[in-house]
Amino acid sequence: MIKNLLVPIAIVLLATSCQEKPEISKTTPLESFTDSLFQASVDSSQIAGAAILVHRNGETLLKKSYGYASLELSAPVPNGGIFEIGSVTKQFTAAAILKLVQTNKLSLEDDFTQYLDFDTKGRTVTIDNLLNHTSGIPSYTEIPEFWVLSIQDQPRDSLVRLVESKDFMFEPGEALIYNNSAYFFLGLIIEKVTGQTYASYLEEVFFEPLGMDNTSYCSTSEVMKNKVYGYDFTPEGLKQKGYLNHTWPYAAGSLCSTTEDLLTWMTALHQGSVLSETLYQSLVTPGHLKDGSNVLYAKALVNYSDFGNQRIGHGGGINGFLTDTRYYPEEDLYLICLVNTTGPKGASFFADEITWKLLDKVTPQSVALDFDTKMLDGKYTGAVRGAPEFSIEVKSISNGLTIQSERDEKADTLDVYIGNNTWIDDNTSIIIKNNEYRLVGPSAYYILKKETE
Repeated sequence: MIKNLLVPIAIVLLATSCQEKPEISKTTPLESFTDSLFQASVDSSQIAGAAILVHRNGETLLKKSYGYASLELSAPVPNGGIFEIGSVTKQFTAAAILKLVQTNKLSLEDDFTQYLDFDTKGRTVTIDNLLNHTSGIPSYTEIPEFWVLSIQDQPRDSLVRLVESKDFMFEPGEALIYNNSAYFFLGLIIEKVTGQTYASYLEEVFFEPLGMDNTSYCSTSEVMKNKVYGYDFTPEGLKQKGYLNHTWPYAAGSLCSTTEDLLTWMTALHQGSVLSETLYQSLVTPGHLKDGSNVLYAKALVNYSDFGNQRIGHGGGINGFLTDTRYYPEEDLYLICLVNTTGPKGASFFADEITWKLLDKVTPQSVALDFDTKMLDGKYTGAVRGAPEFSIEVKSISNGLTIQSERDEKADTLDVYIGNNTWIDDNTSIIIKNNEYRLVGPSAYYILKKETE
């Protein structure tokens, strides 16, 4: 009897052994690297928390959260954590303007004062100038008086009047200096033309059709599920972010979103589901200054060769939050990083580290100097972001140059010379000739003039 029982037992054991074993999730090398990268920054209190999403060729390679949404409650960043995205907002504003161009509600060549009362002192400033930061209008975030206003609940026109009272930094089209005022004005233009609030227009034309259910205009009072708190890094430890009334970041920086919703937006945008091909190209194609110089900033998106890899994207920074969104079209690679801490380890730091795990970084090779650099010695002065008059001292040394700005304690050496009076510093070009110092970066084109004795 016992012997006969052994047969069915053996059959059951055999059948069980032949069944597929449950699949064990394996950690990829990318995930292991990213886990270590973020966890080290959380453990050292350089950041409170973060969310990262990497998507390539239709496949999500990585989607994780790290650290804390609330340090006070020891609450981890949830899946689908909602972060403030700062200036990543600008690409939604730019796309909204282009939607209005598509329906013939306005033109990029229109003088923006057709839609907004603003005294330009006789200058013509187009909507296109506002979109690509070439208007010359000062940015309100660089005006000291703004920070008194920033915590108040006042009519938006009060900010328009504050900016209007300041001098232009340069003539329209002659330089590119990053400008939050321009995008604030674009939000007001959208409201004027549509008769809707900026928030409701974006909801109608973008968020609802694309299913971006966790993207909205930020609030300092509304209770929002999965909302992440923001912090500032200090030498004494992480502190709560400073208060900022969301009346003011507005169309320049007041949206909240998730990594998942931003991927939805970016794939729809770059795959042609948001704008016509002509207007999409207008959005992502950098233009040029009045003198014909090419810039790297298009309309709320940079578009340039990032160490040999075409990159289209934008970053964002607002009290307590840093964001980086980037798309590498040649690799069909999307990378979105959200960090709920302002400090030295921002979203761009993490995005860079991950990018160069996935892509080849091609660094420019230096060539021999082909002229006497002593002729470049001198002080160069002009407008840059945050300063209408800014100076850099250029000095020749053996086989090179040093540069020292008025903000720096010591000089830097320009090491990589590529010819034609041009040096490369990271992803920035520095051109020094014809008594001018030109700095050409992804979101800037500064022109400083050599001072004469």
